[in-house]
Amino acid sequence: MGRESECTCEFNGSTYPVKALIEPPELILRGGLRRRFPFSQLKGIRADETILRFEFEGEAFALTLGGDLPARWAQALTTPPPTLAKKLGISRDTVVRMIGPVDDDAIQTAIAAAKAVASRQADLILARVNTTSELADALRVTAKQLAARVPIWFIYPKGKGHALNENDVRSAGLAAGIVDTKVAAVSPALTALRFVRRRDDL
Repeated sequence: MGRESECTCEFNGSTYPVKALIEPPELILRGGLRRRFPFSQLKGIRADETILRFEFEGEAFALTLGGDLPARWAQALTTPPPTLAKKLGISRDTVVRMIGPVDDDAIQTAIAAAKAVASRQADLILARVNTTSELADALRVTAKQLAARVPIWFIYPKGKGHALNENDVRSAGLAAGIVDTKVAAVSPALTALRFVRRRDDL
């Protein structure tokens, strides 16, 4: 979840009451001044005692946040976001089992960071699914690994109007005896839920 603060924003000689939110990949202002700032386009980010200062498209902004928030927000805005591989728990020592198509560049980049991609035994499973039928098939073919507490990420379309949604994925996972532990944004089109079997279910 992102950080948020009721504060004031000084911009172009005026001061506005705003609600500021850090919702990666953007800093968002609502209220008296409504703006969205992509992290990648912010310049000169710095904490000045109780004020967070930054520039966007050549214009200066100052948020009076108070306390230690300016320093914490400055760090959050300047720290590179984790890669998808890191969010999914993939490292150069990880063997990944991939189920379904690798139909998104983000998935391809993530699995490229793994030690290997295997058809059976693996440390982590990625299941790219679009329908409840594909979800059921993925659960069926990975049942033995899931029983051994191998984590699985179900990667599915983001947003409304698709044949599969978060409730479908969570319900199917819980019915199979696994519980969701994390969520991750994969790409603009895809999201993912991580499941693992509880230890007391073994």
